[in-house]
Amino acid sequence: MGFRLPRVVLPKKLVPKSFPSTIDIPKGYLAVYVGDENKMKRFVIPVSYLNQPSFQELLSQAEKEFGFNHPMGALTIPCREDLFIDLISHLSDL
Repeated sequence: MGFRLPRVVLPKKLVPKSFPSTIDIPKGYLAVYVGDENKMKRFVIPVSYLNQPSFQELLSQAEKEFGFNHPMGALTIPCREDLFIDLISHLSDL
């Protein structure tokens, strides 16, 4: 007497191909888009940055500019890329 075990399907194959960017975000991080509307760059940052006053100021600017309708479908920060990199480098030193 025997029985068959069902075939194991890897979870990665269950995720639709249209959502690849959500797979590579580790726990405790979030993705944000920064830059011009024509040239947005995606950054994955620690969630702890959300508590920093300088980052909260950027969030307020994003709320004023986009409200809750972000063009990239994720949090979009209206800031030049070089300024954002400078900000997160200072935050990572804290």
